[in-house]
Amino acid sequence: MEIKKIGVVGAGMMGAEIALSFAQSGYTVAMTDISDEFAAKGKERQDSILSKRVAKGKMSEEEKSEILARVTASGDIAVCADCDIVIEAVLEIIEVKTETYKKLEAVCKKECIIASNTSSISITKLAAGVSKEKAAYFIGTHFNSPASIMKLVEVVPGILTKSEVTESVYELLKAIGKEPIRVKDVTGFALNRMFHVFYAEAERLVEEGVCSIEDVDKICIHGLGHPVGIFKLLDNLGHDLNIKVDTILYEAYGERFRPSPYMQRLVDAGLYGKKSGEGFYKYE
Repeated sequence: MEIKKIGVVGAGMMGAEIALSFAQSGYTVAMTDISDEFAAKGKERQDSILSKRVAKGKMSEEEKSEILARVTASGDIAVCADCDIVIEAVLEIIEVKTETYKKLEAVCKKECIIASNTSSISITKLAAGVSKEKAAYFIGTHFNSPASIMKLVEVVPGILTKSEVTESVYELLKAIGKEPIRVKDVTGFALNRMFHVFYAEAERLVEEGVCSIEDVDKICIHGLGHPVGIFKLLDNLGHDLNIKVDTILYEAYGERFRPSPYMQRLVDAGLYGKKSGEGFYKYE
């Protein structure tokens, strides 16, 4: 299956960066959201990311302009009509995702692949939101944040996904410089099951007074070789999302994924992390 044009539904942090991943590899991308305003904000995010690279001498202004020119941002989902694959990156809520798939199935061509960037929900369960014919072209592609930089992508076929679709998506991701891995369709896949166990223990260290938030992040960077501390990363992801994923994992696997009381208190206070100005850290 030949894939030439990419669609991305959702122009938030993940969607904008996923779209950028393809655009900087030479692909034409249609990026859409619920309004022209939200879609434009996604394009602004891409501009900001590339501007930092220009400032560091990693690319020229001309290269930046060429990449951005490959992305069309629109509030109309019909912009995805001629795409060969559309990646959904909307809220981690089944009802919102299902409504998105219905709209895509109505406007996209028969052979268009629909891929979900869900971080935890079963792909087979999500595929129930499309027709049986389209379910054969439905797959999970869980990008790692920040998607324009991180190489890992979990490729998750559902029960009805055609093998040719899985192979085509796998090769597409390799073509844009990613490191795709094939993962069985289970709740949380592989990355988040490891990640959420890790950060739950990090939060216990702070709650038990073993060490501070800052020192846990130093352990991650200087002891484990991580590029950023776990609490800074959680703030960047957003605690409203983190709690949603925790809850999904807890319902599937029980006690080992019980949502953190510490993070729940932050969410209850409206402290979602960087996007709200405060989480584990305060931001300007």
